[in-house]
Amino acid sequence: MAATLRPAILRHIRIPVQTLARSRRLPCLDPLPASMIRSMSSHGDDHLTREEVVERVLDVVKSFPKVDPSMVTPDVHFQKDLGLDSLDNVEIVMALEEEFKLEIPDKEADKIDSCSLAIEYVSNHPMAV
Repeated sequence: MAATLRPAILRHIRIPVQTLARSRRLPCLDPLPASMIRSMSSHGDDHLTREEVVERVLDVVKSFPKVDPSMVTPDVHFQKDLGLDSLDNVEIVMALEEEFKLEIPDKEADKIDSCSLAIEYVSNHPMAV
């Protein structure tokens, strides 16, 4: 019904249009100085190195209460090697999200079950900080 009313209403409404003189400039169309332009990414070229990611992932896992820090290596599996259950696995992934300021989708989070997969995911994520 709205689709049929719209053209009928628009035929009867007239809005005066004012044209601007060609000599008059609009300040909103002036180019901005380079000092006022900010990149959309807050990261710039400050990407994390793989070594930084490895160190921080291992620190997160070592700080988990149910984990013996001496057993944590870059290749350790959360359930097989550390004896953690699936809920612990979820908590570690949440801690990684907090550490690296990421939101890991559930489908991806379910796949992260070892330090090596966590390191791989974070090091390939463009928004990790």
